[in-house]
Amino acid sequence: MAFVNLMQSTAGRAVRAAAGLVLVAVGLILGGGWLALAVIGLLPLAAGVFDFCLLAPLAHQPIRATHGPRP
Repeated sequence: MAFVNLMQSTAGRAVRAAAGLVLVAVGLILGGGWLALAVIGLLPLAAGVFDFCLLAPLAHQPIRATHGPRP
């Protein structure tokens, strides 16, 4: 639950976007079969850019971050 709260924060958004960028860059640099890694990297990149967390429903949290205080 703490991990999901972290990933829904502003810092978590930056981490998701950065991780996606790294995966895309590595996949494009290595090429070949590694291009699949670049395609997979688009998911965390989109999650960071559009501010949603796919792990949140597993912890009964909203998929979109509220960025406010949590009860």
